[in-house]
Amino acid sequence: MIEGVLWSIFAGLMLGLYALPEKFTKEFEFENTWGLFFAINTFIIPNIAVYFLVDNFGEIISSIPTKIMVGMAIASFLWGIGVMMWGKAINYIGLSLGFSLFIGTIILIGSLIPFMIDGIPEFQVFATIILGILIVLFGVMSNGRAGLLKQKEDDKGEEVKSDNMITGIAIAVVGGLLATGFNYANSVGAGVIHEASVAAGNPEWVSAIIVMYIIYVFGGISIASYFSYQLTKKKLWGNFITPRFPRNTVLATLMGVFNFSASALFGYAAFTLGSTGGTVGYAIFNTVSVGVAIVGGIITKEWISAPKQAKKSLYLGLACMIIGITVIALGNSLTA
Repeated sequence: MIEGVLWSIFAGLMLGLYALPEKFTKEFEFENTWGLFFAINTFIIPNIAVYFLVDNFGEIISSIPTKIMVGMAIASFLWGIGVMMWGKAINYIGLSLGFSLFIGTIILIGSLIPFMIDGIPEFQVFATIILGILIVLFGVMSNGRAGLLKQKEDDKGEEVKSDNMITGIAIAVVGGLLATGFNYANSVGAGVIHEASVAAGNPEWVSAIIVMYIIYVFGGISIASYFSYQLTKKKLWGNFITPRFPRNTVLATLMGVFNFSASALFGYAAFTLGSTGGTVGYAIFNTVSVGVAIVGGIITKEWISAPKQAKKSLYLGLACMIIGITVIALGNSLTA
């Protein structure tokens, strides 16, 4: 159990840090940087990973029942749409509220999906894990409130139009719901793929790479469609022709390695955590990533000029997230 929790935390740390290289790209617009990152992250890195790390990959893929493969493919495609919708929500309601609503929806719904698939555990285990998830959600919402208070101060009291607020909230929540396709695909496919992978002579941890390969490739199809449209609409393809392209590609590749590795580690952590691993691992994975992003903002002094009320709400949120993770881990330990 401890090993699985530690792997989930480490995976969350990597996910929270993966976007850091983006700050150092030059002569690229948002669509260039993130379009290049997603192309590398969803198509190139997964194929390199399975080529060097997976034995008998074709045999394993062909052994997956059609029903499970189709379910994983559809869920992964929807995950890609959900990620893109989060980006649109931020345009309407800002980063703080958009992030808290999106991640809050992911943690709440995504953590419950494995229970819907595998069944609800005994009451003591279920109640403890749900309590931990609710504490985490309170922390995420508290962080969102802190961000709103800070944003209001930064914008000198400017208000977001009510129509934009309603639209943005709807997009963030629906995007979060679609993004839970990630955990659905993992929960549905992990067991079957693990058996096929081990039978093909691979170590147990390799099955997580195969699961993420399927999720990332099918999710990448919807993501690639979106960025291709945006790059064409805004006439940004020409930005790739720059002396900075090699440097930017290296940075985007680092982002991709961290992101894909984080997801694969989550997949392995969920497996090692046992029957409740999909729920426990997913909650810890996403919560830690949020915490890392927030702590990074504190370290880089983003909050130094924020109002005291905003800082109090931020620290309360972080404390609740830590307590919530502890309660979730405790709930998983009760299954032993």
